[in-house]
Amino acid sequence: MEAFLKGSTASSQTKKASAPLASTSKKDNKDVQQSPKHIPWVEKYRPRTVEDVAHQDEVVAVLRKILTGSDLPNLLFYGPPGTGKTSTILAAARSLFGHDLYRSRVLELNASDERGINVIREKVKSFAQFTASNTRPDGKPCPPYKIVILDEADSMTSAAQAALRRTMEKETKTTRFCLICNYVSRIIEPITSRCAKFRFKPLAETVMSERLKHICKEEKVQIVESALETLMHVSDGDMRRAVMYLQSASRLCGQDEPVTENIIMDITGVMPDEMLDLVLKTCHSDSYEKLDLVVKQIIREGYAASQVLSQLHDRVVNMEDITDRQKSAICEKMGEVDKCLTDGADEYLQMIALFSVIMQQLCHGE
Repeated sequence: MEAFLKGSTASSQTKKASAPLASTSKKDNKDVQQSPKHIPWVEKYRPRTVEDVAHQDEVVAVLRKILTGSDLPNLLFYGPPGTGKTSTILAAARSLFGHDLYRSRVLELNASDERGINVIREKVKSFAQFTASNTRPDGKPCPPYKIVILDEADSMTSAAQAALRRTMEKETKTTRFCLICNYVSRIIEPITSRCAKFRFKPLAETVMSERLKHICKEEKVQIVESALETLMHVSDGDMRRAVMYLQSASRLCGQDEPVTENIIMDITGVMPDEMLDLVLKTCHSDSYEKLDLVVKQIIREGYAASQVLSQLHDRVVNMEDITDRQKSAICEKMGEVDKCLTDGADEYLQMIALFSVIMQQLCHGE
């Protein structure tokens, strides 16, 4: 018995001695997790307030009115990816409810993962049924409703959208809905008629340039002007993609080495103009043997067929030495190839098929 007591006393002393170490390690882990160096730039420079949202003047004006006391309607944000749709509603929700109430008042679901009718019946409906007070814990007034954010709403099934319409009708006193999608045509009409629709435009190059230069200044990244122009061109108005490319390029360079155009091209997988010129030159040669060699070279270099298709489309549309009929025949084949690539077809066969049509139009067309 005495030995047991001694053993328990020793173990308790050991626990007490190790407790400060455990708490210290937890604190260290917390500091590591919250260190700005370990945060992706996409999250680090995400707009935190409605005023920080760039190039979406109509949406910002409406939300600014709402934040001053007007009622919030159901919202439908649609537009290309990377234009600030999710960031805008999250910033507005933080301003409405504050840090303390944000978690209990906002339900964010990604409909591309959770898109069935059970999600609407269980998660959304149960969250929307509870009433909300009109004061914060700090005493400040806040809206007496909650917000449900459905990201990628165009991936929801038609049955789930029908169930959502009924929930939006019944819970209008306690809940507001914000649907976010890329294609508004995939949302059923009864839902779109119940929402205030806002289109998010692709960001202009001047806006993107200003934001990217700000990030470069904050992160102490040197970038050549031509590299910045290439970065904006390949991003195609998608700020998220541009920031990710910029962070990847900065990690590839040394501390004092500037980001160049070649580095951006390598990271983004864009095919150089010289390779594109070689493809068109080979199509003019009317030789299938040379065409086979060029396609194999493209695959060896690691360029994606979808990227080649995109660049080739822009080049063909702007060609002045072929007729509109020839362009339409080539673009029609491009559409077929794009569909086949989306379905998982072999890239070599699809590029051979496309380049063969281009060769036929250039050498034997009108």
